[in-house]
Amino acid sequence: MKDFIPYLAAGFAIAVLMAMLLIPNILIVSYKRRLFDMPDKRKVHTMPVSRLGGVSFFPVIAVSFSLMVGIMLCISHYFGEALSPVLPFSLLFLAIGSMLLYLVGVMDDLVGVSYRYKFLVQLISALLLVTSGTWINSLGGLFGIWEIPAWAGVPLTVFIIIYITNAINLIDGIDGLASGLCSIALAVMGAAFIIRGYFTCALLALTTLGVLIPFWVYNVFGYTRRHHRLFMGDTGSLTLGFIVSYLVIRLSMVREGMPVEENRGLIISFSALFIPLVDVVRVVLHRLINGKSPFLPDRNHIHHKLLAAGFRPKAAMAAIIALAAFFIIVNILLSPYINITVLVAVDLLIWLVLIMTVNRILRKKQQTTNAIQEQQL
Repeated sequence: MKDFIPYLAAGFAIAVLMAMLLIPNILIVSYKRRLFDMPDKRKVHTMPVSRLGGVSFFPVIAVSFSLMVGIMLCISHYFGEALSPVLPFSLLFLAIGSMLLYLVGVMDDLVGVSYRYKFLVQLISALLLVTSGTWINSLGGLFGIWEIPAWAGVPLTVFIIIYITNAINLIDGIDGLASGLCSIALAVMGAAFIIRGYFTCALLALTTLGVLIPFWVYNVFGYTRRHHRLFMGDTGSLTLGFIVSYLVIRLSMVREGMPVEENRGLIISFSALFIPLVDVVRVVLHRLINGKSPFLPDRNHIHHKLLAAGFRPKAAMAAIIALAAFFIIVNILLSPYINITVLVAVDLLIWLVLIMTVNRILRKKQQTTNAIQEQQL
């Protein structure tokens, strides 16, 4: 695998460079054509911002990934070096599914698309992916379950693809949060793939990370009044969510002949996305309990709670990303020594304590506000 490291680095660098060249042009087009995300009472931003940052994602990833694979194949062919990467059959279906979600995301960002239509496209893309033979075949001991048959693994994988894609879409509520969380996840999974010797998956993770870094800088530090700021929109979140879900599944799969007891990919991959995954479950349950549609937006996500508690947007983003890094590091360090079911239970317990603490702060803040208003009356 060490022979591939320079090519992985080159793929990452090409993706960064392409994104740096493409994003400013997207900003120019967005402001010339007035393609803005307008502020409202549910959103954090107070000025119109371009919502087409995600338009750069799929082209940059596809070109940088394909270019590096093509270069390696040419070197292998003409110079006789053993650099031919193994290309999984599933990459074809990944490209098709990503393109479908990319197109529906563009439509949604430009003219609006119903959540039913987006869900249908997500389902089709997920089914295409599992058709290629990419599905979770082991739970790594979670709840005492190791190997799982195709009749259970295939629908589980379809659910997980849709689940992760929507979780990333829903967590994209403040600047830098979705891209920051995904950047950490991609870096962790990229390192795991390098260690395992999965060149193509590592290259996909690093090229995706490469396009996110320039976007994150514009998203977080761009100056709105000078038209230097943009959001990823549904184009970016849907494409990004689908690619990340593919990498999660690839890392969680157990190769034929590999002892299932040695599979740590499941805990590594899901630890990297722990916060968006558990937050979307909490939010959906809250909506259902209150008799609301689980698909309608509200201000109950973890970042909304931190903002209500007094955090500034950048501070809330940094706190959530730091918490995500905490879960990743702790789970990776403890996974060789602690049963995976116990580890997940501990993670959930920590999460519940944090949410209860934030809710308590919000209640006290609301009581103080009410008391002040009563005194003024």
